[in-house]
Amino acid sequence: MKGIVLAVRPIAMWALMVGTCASLACAAEEVAQHGYEVHDVKRPQPPVITPGTPSTDQQPGKPPSDAIVLFGGSEQDLAKWQTDRSEKEIKAAAPAKPAEWKVEDRQLVVVPRTGTIATKDQFRDVQLHAEFWHPADITGKGQGRGNSGIFLMGLYELQVLDNYNAETYADGMIGSMYGQYPPLVNAAREPGQWQIYDVIFRAPRYEGEKVAKPARMTVLLNGVVVQDNVELLGPSKHKLLTEYPRKHPEKGPIKLQDHGQPVRFRNIWVRELQEPPPPAARPAADAKKPPPTPAE
Repeated sequence: MKGIVLAVRPIAMWALMVGTCASLACAAEEVAQHGYEVHDVKRPQPPVITPGTPSTDQQPGKPPSDAIVLFGGSEQDLAKWQTDRSEKEIKAAAPAKPAEWKVEDRQLVVVPRTGTIATKDQFRDVQLHAEFWHPADITGKGQGRGNSGIFLMGLYELQVLDNYNAETYADGMIGSMYGQYPPLVNAAREPGQWQIYDVIFRAPRYEGEKVAKPARMTVLLNGVVVQDNVELLGPSKHKLLTEYPRKHPEKGPIKLQDHGQPVRFRNIWVRELQEPPPPAARPAADAKKPPPTPAE
């Protein structure tokens, strides 16, 4: 009798495992066909990260634990960048040169006329954080007042400029998507204070050589929304109305522009963004139907 019981136990365990696997397979097939229920416990949990800390004018904050730090204040961080190559150099397969900007007081400083710099790594959809600074005794006017730029995918320019009590054309001022959208408001701080950009960027989606979904961008300047999920017209251009090319890279670098003027950067990082999870597609199985609306 004892032997029979011992023999039955493995069979029962095997049957339980088969039943569990079958149940999981059925659940997965149901989700694939019909989507998730509202409050569905079968939904996978998101990754857990440690949030960053805010910056002050005296020191930069810490990035989130899943961020890719592009410049955190060290000389070694400069090695993550290279001098941007011209189209002619790219076609000739000329090797990229090291970035010639300098690191000073844990800040990335533009060395005028050494060239725009670009990350060696390539990115697509990102959350970008970058901080920049203009000297308190800045001079010049219009586009000649602390001009630089941050390029997403190396193509889409978010303008860097001093516009605290200093005017220029609206689609070329601080907070603008250069040549496309002026900022909703001018949220610039006065020179001598650190300014902060937080950006959500979604790259364009192509079907063949046609744009299925244009690039989109949300920008906060010093905690204030200045671009609200705007649909970009194409890569940034100067004085020309832009459009999307027939061929577009899947990924591209982050670029910082050398416009020959004094600008400093610090605390630059990105988080690569995934596609958002699908929304609930059906009510919970135990949901109670709402009472019918009385006829008016």
